Formats: sequence, C-alpha cells, structure tokens
Amino acid sequence: MTDSEILSIKQRFGIIGNSASLKHAIEVAAQVAPTDMTVLITGESGSGKESFSKIIHQLSARKHGKLIAINCGAIPEGTIDSELFGHEKGSFTGAHEARKGYFEVTDGGTIFLDEIAEMPLGTQARLLRVLENGEFIKVGSSKVQKTDVRVVAASNVDLQSAVTDGKFREDLYYRLSTVPISVPPLRDRGEDIVLLFRKFSSDFSEKYRVKPIQLTENAQAVLLEYRFPGNIRQLKNLVEQMSVLEMDRTINADTLRKYLPPDYRSVPMLYKKATDRAADVSERDILYKVLFDMKQDVTELKKLVFQLLSSDQDEQLLQKHKGLFKNLEEESDTQTYILSNGNQPDNKVGYEDSEDTGSNDDLIEDITHETEPDDSLSIEKKEKELIIKALQKNNNKRKYAAQDLGISERTLYRKIKQYQIDE
Repeated sequence: MTDSEILSIKQRFGIIGNSASLKHAIEVAAQVAPTDMTVLITGESGSGKESFSKIIHQLSARKHGKLIAINCGAIPEGTIDSELFGHEKGSFTGAHEARKGYFEVTDGGTIFLDEIAEMPLGTQARLLRVLENGEFIKVGSSKVQKTDVRVVAASNVDLQSAVTDGKFREDLYYRLSTVPISVPPLRDRGEDIVLLFRKFSSDFSEKYRVKPIQLTENAQAVLLEYRFPGNIRQLKNLVEQMSVLEMDRTINADTLRKYLPPDYRSVPMLYKKATDRAADVSERDILYKVLFDMKQDVTELKKLVFQLLSSDQDEQLLQKHKGLFKNLEEESDTQTYILSNGNQPDNKVGYEDSEDTGSNDDLIEDITHETEPDDSLSIEKKEKELIIKALQKNNNKRKYAAQDLGISERTLYRKIKQYQIDE
C-alpha cells in the first residue's frame, strides 16, 4: 500500500500520526477489509481500536449495511444473550414481547464487539456457533435462525492469558484471531503525541471559541516523556482541561505538569494475589506465631547452654542449675502440640512467666516443682489431663471449658469421646 493511500485513509477516518506501527495497523486493516474474515483488534484502553473497526467496515462490501458497536463489558451478564441474539415473548420475567437481537438486526452488516474478554463463557459458546455456521437461537426459542454478519472483536487484555486462566474459550480465541491487528499505545508513537495535541487544541478552540493553546519546547519534552496510561482518551481530556482553564495560551513545562497525574503503572507496587478468605492470616495469628517462635528460640538457647555446661569443667555449674534444664524435652513437645492445634500461649500448658521478680534460687525451685518427672511424656496424656482439669474447673460445662482451652465446643466434644472422659 502506497503512502498516498494510507494518507487518504487517515484523512477519511480522522486518524492523526505518522509512526511506523500505526501505518502497519492501517495497512493490515485495509487489506483485510474486502474479505469477510473475522478480525481481532488488540490494544490498550483509549488507543483508538474502534476507528479500525470503521475502516474495516467502510472499505468492505458491507459498507451499505449497518455497523453496530457493542461494549460487552457494559451489558449485564443476565441480559447479554437477549441483547445479542434476541428473545421470545415470555421467555423470562419482563419479556412482555418478542425482541430482535443485534445479530438479527445487523444481518448483512458488521458487529464490533468491544471488550470481548468480558463476555460470559455461555455467550462465548453461542458466538462461536454464529462464527462457525452463521446460526443462532433466540432466548426462549428452539428455532434455529440464520444470519450473515461479520464480527470484528477488540480486547484491551491479553486473551491468551485469559484462555490459560479459564476465562475465555480457546476455540473462540483462535476463531476470532484469524487476522490480528495490534494498535500501538500512545507512548510508543513518538512525535504523534505532539501532532494529536495540536489537533485537539484546534478542535477545542473552535468548540469553546477561544484561542488554541500551544506548548513551549520544554513542555513538549515533558509531554513526550509521559507514558499516558489512558492513551489518546487521556490526552484529549488533558487538552480540553487546559483549553478551558488556562488564561495564558502558551503552556510551559511547569503548567503542563500540574495537569499530568502520576503514572501509577510505572511505579513498582506490592501485589497480593487473590486468595480464599480462609487462607488469610490475621494480625493476631501473626503475633501468636512470633511469640511461639521466640519461645522456641529460647528453648534452643537453653539446649545449647546445657550442652556447654555438660563438659567436664562445667559439671559443677551444671549440677547447681540443672533444674533449669529438666523440662527441655517437655517444653519442645508441648510447644509442638500447641502450634499444631492453633491454641494461644497459656501458662497452664507448662510455660513459666519469664518476668519472675524473685531470686534465681526461687526460680529454680518453682520450675523444678512444676516439672516433676512423669511416668509418660505422651502428648495425648497431657491433652487428656488438660481437658479433665478444664471440665472440673467449669463444673463440666463444655462451653466454658472449651473457651479456657482455646478450642471450639465441637472439638472438645470430639476429644471427650476420643479419650473416653467421664463427665
């Protein structure tokens, strides 16, 4: 395609720009237009995808037929089938009369399906049948109807990723992307940004009957550096604001920066993947985990000191303070049990308050008293003893005993049956 032909298309459809990527997209649209092939237009929101659907329709043999643009994301999921394929009278609540859908009304024309990724999976199956056989069925009907409609679809998301995530049908994706057209984002079009600025400035000067605004060289440099996440739509809105609000019609860099919002897409952000509510970790759970980790570290430290004191030269020192180390194994077992059951730390489970204000000798005596040798260090036995004590303390009222133990009443009932505890 010659440059003059591309220029003619740009003038006819109001497309501004000279970037190579834009020219390539126009060439592909012009070449595929005379055919009836399905076209998939991809590009960021606001990059001008709808203009290419007009090029395809107007340069095709269907130019005398209708061109209907439908935003799939703007139609509720419960009514999109009715909108696209029509419905029979009484087919659902509120269907007081039969209605023709867009595929019936646009017979012989072109339908532009914008934001195709937002289309529900059930509707995608219906659309695939239209593309494959030219057939559809109205909602509430069993009669198969024929239609001759060309489909041009557009998406601002990666449909291949949507297919991988199970949100878009793979067979429909390959059927739509017979001829893909990629519309470049505004930030990749170089000097086209300045040309578009001048075009919008001229348009708004006529609309509001004011002198058109102009940019200084420094302001142009700022404009070219900005990424424009909203693309052409954002640039047009920016020019309109300044055309109305600025008294000085020459815009410098500082003035321009006041109208440019931060580009959050270029700033690194923490991302939290969506998870089930049950998998969320509360601050309380984190705090408990930190406390238990600290307790475990203290236990490990005591083991290390025990090993050091076990040497021959420190045997006398070990005998003097051996009460500190008699319950190391019990502490480790009890701590493991609590962590596995998600209970809160409690002195009743065998932990001593580390902030004892008494002397070291008193502390040794207390610990030794609490950790007298037992016949068994079984976790099940300790758990059974705790349950019995809690029941006795609360006069066999399971609700309050469960609260003391930090478990649910249902879990307590199961434990009572498991250990055959007589209440």
